[in-house]
Amino acid sequence: MNPCSVPTAVPDVDGDKRWQSIHRRFISDCREKDPDVIFLGDCIFETLQDTDTWNQLFAPLHCLNFSIRDDCTEHVLWRIENGALDNVNPKIVVLHVGTNNVSNSAAQVAEGLLANVAKIREKLPGAYILLPSLLPRGQQPNSLRDKNAEINELVKEQTKGLDRVQTVAIDKGLVQGDGSISHHDMFDYKNLTNTGAKKILEPLHDLLSQILNENELERDLTPSE
Repeated sequence: MNPCSVPTAVPDVDGDKRWQSIHRRFISDCREKDPDVIFLGDCIFETLQDTDTWNQLFAPLHCLNFSIRDDCTEHVLWRIENGALDNVNPKIVVLHVGTNNVSNSAAQVAEGLLANVAKIREKLPGAYILLPSLLPRGQQPNSLRDKNAEINELVKEQTKGLDRVQTVAIDKGLVQGDGSISHHDMFDYKNLTNTGAKKILEPLHDLLSQILNENELERDLTPSE
């Protein structure tokens, strides 16, 4: 059985139950707030919440960010199965997870991502699901960067034709001409600085705004009962 597709809670190895506490806070947010957009994922989007670009572009869109730093595909899947998307009806779910599945093959990670997509669809039949590409990582070209690129291609191919599921490339401008990544864009060559965040968030914001505006138009054109 593919471990990337088996819902799994993060073990409490530190003994402080932080991961479960964060998960319960997200469930509470679902009961108390009415978001148009929910971000689900790992460290990439967790750190984005503290950037200037996030505050400028995404706070006005009524977003909730349910991302946890070290999550893998199986951990997000567990969270979805255990209440992370209950009592809420967002127009869009943005899913970004897989870069932390370092010990799994590209095919396994892609399958885990698709298991998350299926579970989101089960929970939220009417939501639009956006899948931003996994970002390159490491200062210089390396096998994990290659694997993330392979995962992106697999997911793009395997989601073709799925209703209201769309992949979007967000890595433009991160890799320089010599193949390196600058610490000005990724401070640890994995997570984004304010400068790097602006590069990936602006095109994502444009797409989210387009989808939200189209939803508004569809609602306006729907005859009342």
